[in-house]
Amino acid sequence: MKRSRPRSRSRAHSLRGRALLALLVMAGAVAIALTMPIRLGLDLRGGTQIVLETKSTKTTKADREATDRTVEVLRGRIDALGVAEPSIVRSGDNRVVVELPGVQDPKQAADVLGRTAQLTVHSVLGAAESTEQDAGTASGEDGERVLPDEDGQALRLKAPTLTGEDVKGADARFDQQGGAGWHVTVDFKDAGGDRWAKVTGEAACHPAGDPQRRVAIVLDDKIISSPQVDPSVACGAGIAGGSTQITGSFDDAEARELALLVKGGALPVPVETIEQRTIGATLGDEAISAGAWAAVVGTALTALFIIVVYRLMGALATVALLCYGLISYAALAAVGATLTLPGLAGFVLAIGMAVDANVLVFERAREEQAARTRPSTRSSLTAGFRSAFSAIADSNVTTLIAAALLFFLASGPVKGFGVTLGIGVLASMVSALVITRVLAEFAASRPSVFRRPHITGISTTGPVRDALLRRDPFLMRRPRRWLAASAAVLVVAGSGILVRGLDFGIEFTGGRLIEYSTATQVDADRARDALADAGFPRAVVQSSGDGDLTVRTEELTDAEAETVTKTVGELGGETEKVRDELIGPSLGEELRRDALIALGLALGAQLLYLAFRFRLLFGTAAVGALAHDVVILVGVFAWLGKPIDGVFLAALLTVIGYSVNDSVVLFDRIRELLGGKDRKTPFARLTNRAILQTLPRTVNTGMGAVLILASLAVLAEDSLTDFALALLIGVGVGTYSSVFTASPLAIEMYDRGSGSRRSRREGRAAEKAVPASRAERQEVS
Repeated sequence: MKRSRPRSRSRAHSLRGRALLALLVMAGAVAIALTMPIRLGLDLRGGTQIVLETKSTKTTKADREATDRTVEVLRGRIDALGVAEPSIVRSGDNRVVVELPGVQDPKQAADVLGRTAQLTVHSVLGAAESTEQDAGTASGEDGERVLPDEDGQALRLKAPTLTGEDVKGADARFDQQGGAGWHVTVDFKDAGGDRWAKVTGEAACHPAGDPQRRVAIVLDDKIISSPQVDPSVACGAGIAGGSTQITGSFDDAEARELALLVKGGALPVPVETIEQRTIGATLGDEAISAGAWAAVVGTALTALFIIVVYRLMGALATVALLCYGLISYAALAAVGATLTLPGLAGFVLAIGMAVDANVLVFERAREEQAARTRPSTRSSLTAGFRSAFSAIADSNVTTLIAAALLFFLASGPVKGFGVTLGIGVLASMVSALVITRVLAEFAASRPSVFRRPHITGISTTGPVRDALLRRDPFLMRRPRRWLAASAAVLVVAGSGILVRGLDFGIEFTGGRLIEYSTATQVDADRARDALADAGFPRAVVQSSGDGDLTVRTEELTDAEAETVTKTVGELGGETEKVRDELIGPSLGEELRRDALIALGLALGAQLLYLAFRFRLLFGTAAVGALAHDVVILVGVFAWLGKPIDGVFLAALLTVIGYSVNDSVVLFDRIRELLGGKDRKTPFARLTNRAILQTLPRTVNTGMGAVLILASLAVLAEDSLTDFALALLIGVGVGTYSSVFTASPLAIEMYDRGSGSRRSRREGRAAEKAVPASRAERQEVS
């Protein structure tokens, strides 16, 4: 008894510490949720539409190629502005349609997007007499020009020595020690740094106070800074290091705006804002309410399932999952993320996937209880949390690696998905390892629960585990058969890509944008239904401006465009076609390339992590199963003729995270068995044992996700049906592949590796055992 008292005090202290942490997290989440509303995307609320027109210059024509390059520069500026989930498309040959959700200051956004941001650095030739006629004009073939400095004094500038192409990066910083206030630090590339040293070295050869000792930094034909070169700089030496500071009377907003313009690069051609207006949501009220209702029903079914399986612990896990939802919502609001309908569906699915960590803990606690090694439910729970921690940590770390690389390397909706995914993973860990543990250990320590352990839900092993223990099937007796079955499914699904091809959506291919002005205002929901009945189910319909209607579809023939116009005219009376233009893809080539690079690096990083934490063969098997899941999902959509669009992209990224989690949990158990007393057991038998031990967790976690997805597929509108279908296929294939693709693959690689090692050992033993003949000895000597 004396020895148990310090241990019980330690448990009480740790429980209080976790409880205090949980209270602080929840208090912060509630405060953020009440004070910071989350931004809704273009599909849920609409936003601001800005139409820009590119203008030709003497050297560059504003053609389709220049406009496409302009789109990519604008995308970088919008990402720097912190606007998530925008829509940016080329319209015609020289227009860009930008749609921004939840922008607080549309005018400021339009100003930032419209700046050409042509940055140049010039040597100063001296003061000029006036700027009335010569300001901003070149004088002769040497490129000299006259511009007023910050104080209005006219300066004669030499042709530019550096341009924005020489800039590597720019940051807004505040000088607290020197008292200079806000400034912008500009870093040049290697060649740019050499040219910067040259221009400052030439200026340093002139005496202090001479205008020629200054260097002018010009942005869009305006001198924004023209500092004197410091007296400490020697003539001809210049300022080395490849960086400089742009100082001026900046406040924080101006400094940050200037930094993003310099860092984002110059537009290839000037642009002019020709239109700015408010637009409605791309989805109707019925679709939004149906999606929300499906989410509520799916979450309720998942909670009911967990309570039925795990009783009291399931009820407490449901409370922790609600806390998880609140934490995730608050985190999304705090980072300024934009919530779209696929994001909302993914958020609800994440609740189903967050069940995984709780299920892992409860199943390990059931194993401890069944082994009769723990005297109480609470000690079984403690052991369950301790045993499940490595699997929870490894599966979540692999997902966080992918989320981080998607955030830092990708852009557009893929970058936004990385933010949502990372927040969901961190929130689920807090929910399972802190909140669930506090609630579960507190409940298990109550005398009434101690006397009735059956109500906890972990005192028995459960029907799935009981059935497996009775039959003890040897699933991995012939692993090559499972690999052959996986290969056959892979070939059948993959052939759909070759036979049917992929039906890329408007986001990838572009299409046609038609804007109508109608005599009577047309409800966007009615227009969507009418166009779907007319044979255009994928048409994106938005209200815009003062009652106008915008229809965005895939490429249309003239006859199909006439059908669209006739359909709108039947609803709105006399109809005038205001605009009819071809539009480019919102997921452009550069965005797609960045996304593929980020995804490839994410898979490579996951492979390296799994190789470090487990073995290289486990990492290879997990990534192989992941590639198997991706090809099957894409192939099934090809056979079904479903669109490959932005919604499908979000579903595909979610499936990738789910598939890796399943494999990691299984391989974690194999690693545990390899390190225990079963290390001499044949690897195939040991892998089979790990599958049987983790199968209850796989089934229960899969059911939690399937219940939510089935609700979305049945109750939601068409906009979410394909999303739910993709995830249902992905969850099913991912569950199968973790057991019947990754495991047989690991067994085959293990047997080949051990077989080659065994043959090498046998060869060395044979060489030692058999003496060489006289002739052989002579050859050897």
